[in-house]
Amino acid sequence: MRIVAGKYRRRKVLSPPGNTTRPITDLLKEVVFQRLEPEIVDRRVADLFAGTGTIGLEALSRGAHSVVFVEKDRRVHEVLKENVERIGVADDCLCWRNDMLRCSFRPKNVDDFVPFDLAFCDPPFEMIPRLVTYSPLYRSLERLAREDVTSDGALMLLRTPQQATFDMPAVWTPEDKWTIQEMDVHLYRRHTDPFQIEEPER
Repeated sequence: MRIVAGKYRRRKVLSPPGNTTRPITDLLKEVVFQRLEPEIVDRRVADLFAGTGTIGLEALSRGAHSVVFVEKDRRVHEVLKENVERIGVADDCLCWRNDMLRCSFRPKNVDDFVPFDLAFCDPPFEMIPRLVTYSPLYRSLERLAREDVTSDGALMLLRTPQQATFDMPAVWTPEDKWTIQEMDVHLYRRHTDPFQIEEPER
């Protein structure tokens, strides 16, 4: 694993042993970041289901202002923190060990990192068929659309199996989709006036 482009180009990114995460390929990163190039520089990024941070670190390398990584697994989170230290970007990001399905998306003491302008959401593929109205992931994506969590016009990318069916909160408007290596990458934009959403338990 490595960073493909930008100021940290070719820097290696460690992966945890086993099949805990699903690495993103260089080809997929190239396609995604070429499309997002105008949306990266100086943007505040959320890397959700972050794994070892390859997407968020790529965004930092290409000029993002900051990244908040959200990763639940303890072992993977340790590797994520090691990657951040090895590359030297600790001041530009937060490694937040938290459950995406219960997360408030409002970490403390990093006011300059929110609201997010761009969110990468890369859940385990087995979650996608369960992304239905009022499911935990669905409600989580509603919370992500709060006006104090994401900015007006914020973008979200969601990676799914090819031709997967699922429900998306209406606050996220589909804008584009790419099929790469038997996967679909969906691009959504947040409405500028999202409805009020119930506060999750902390």
